Amino acid sequence: MILITSLIIFFIVFTALFSKQLNIPVIMIALFVGMIFGSDISGFVYFDNAEFVKNFSDIVLVFVLFAGGFNIQYKRLKEIIKPTLLLATIGVLITSLLTSFIFQKFSNWSFINSFLLASIISSTDAAAVFSILKNKTISNKVGIITEVESAANDPMAIIMTTFVIQYISGNNVISGSHVILSFIWQFIGGAIIGYLIAIIAYRFLKYVLKLYKEYIFLFFFFFFFCAYGSALLLHASGALSAFFCGLTLGNKKFPLKNGINSFVETISFITNVFLFILLGLLVFPKEFSKIWPLSFFLFVILTFIGRPISVFLCTFKWKLNFKENIFLNWSGIRGAVPIILAIYPLASGIDKGQEMFNIIFLTVIISIVVQGTTIGFLADYFSFSKIIKHKPLQVMELVTVIDTDYELLEIHLDEDIYKGKVKISNLNLPSDTTITMITRNGKILAPTGKTYIYSGDTISILAKNSKVKDITEKILINFNSI
Repeated sequence: MILITSLIIFFIVFTALFSKQLNIPVIMIALFVGMIFGSDISGFVYFDNAEFVKNFSDIVLVFVLFAGGFNIQYKRLKEIIKPTLLLATIGVLITSLLTSFIFQKFSNWSFINSFLLASIISSTDAAAVFSILKNKTISNKVGIITEVESAANDPMAIIMTTFVIQYISGNNVISGSHVILSFIWQFIGGAIIGYLIAIIAYRFLKYVLKLYKEYIFLFFFFFFFCAYGSALLLHASGALSAFFCGLTLGNKKFPLKNGINSFVETISFITNVFLFILLGLLVFPKEFSKIWPLSFFLFVILTFIGRPISVFLCTFKWKLNFKENIFLNWSGIRGAVPIILAIYPLASGIDKGQEMFNIIFLTVIISIVVQGTTIGFLADYFSFSKIIKHKPLQVMELVTVIDTDYELLEIHLDEDIYKGKVKISNLNLPSDTTITMITRNGKILAPTGKTYIYSGDTISILAKNSKVKDITEKILINFNSI
């Protein structure tokens, strides 16, 4: 078993080398690898423990949701907060209701099963969009809406999915008014608990910083799992709590913040890879011949009816033009979270659970193939895309246990982009700014005022974060941009 596991990991790493050229996210490759090694194709591994995968997916979702919130900055939300919030909540509900109503009318499924199916598939995946676009960025505000919405709509999809599963399973059979109040508490309670846990964590942070810095990672592990678990204990949304905990802490300033973010994202990536291997093992491709019409039908409803109507209703007040509406609709690519949520009905023993899992799986694949292969063309056609030729500036973390407003900057003067030279003493940098190191031709130089900076150099600079932009301009203005 250990040997097979190592072979699976090697195969993923080998295949991932070509993932950028194929425009396929690595987790999708992990999914396909799981399918290949599963019982239907190679027969190497027989695995059908859906309950184990569901429990493991709960842990993975905590990392995903915390990291999603952690990377959203308040300043980016000022212009698009209202339409994005509507899309991530009401928009998801509208999409699910419309999709489930039409799906139920043209299939032999009940409305409640159709609504569960639509709830699972309702969240979008910005990571899929931007990994497909590769070296391009969306300069229009729809790019920000796409990114933030996809991070914020995951909790809504999770709440709806778990709520419907509880209803189908016969748990908490209550009055209509109680259902509405419970649903509201899921949102409000989850947000409040996540926020409060984050504030407590931030207040205790200074005491932890007096210990070895390795404890910081355990400290954050405790608090974002605490946010998730506390919310569940109080019958609120653990997903929303983890998200708001990440959102609150991500907008606080503290030492080792970048390191925490990198660590959480790394753990999230590794656990996602293993999870999607397991999900791939649960898929039975031979059954696709039976369910592909339903998957394609679900994709059509979702993409051409449910999503467009919800986008229009949630954004018309903010006067998005025709091109922006079209792109925002088409950028709603389905990705990782729907496949993770698809395991929930299967693990709960719900009727049509296996069929739901297969339909969701195939619908996500269709979405990635159809929308993924055309989103770049659409962005270019609408002039929304901007090619990132080179990023000269990188802000690195200043590793210190004290709070500071200094940053470490790294500026690389790519020879294909910049030409020229300049003496450091002629830069007239602020007195509180120091060029600490120059890397040239693989060698490290300790600079003085008489040292010249050449194109091709990588410059390391210690400076106040308020002066980063000015310092960058002072240096780059001395070089001719090609």
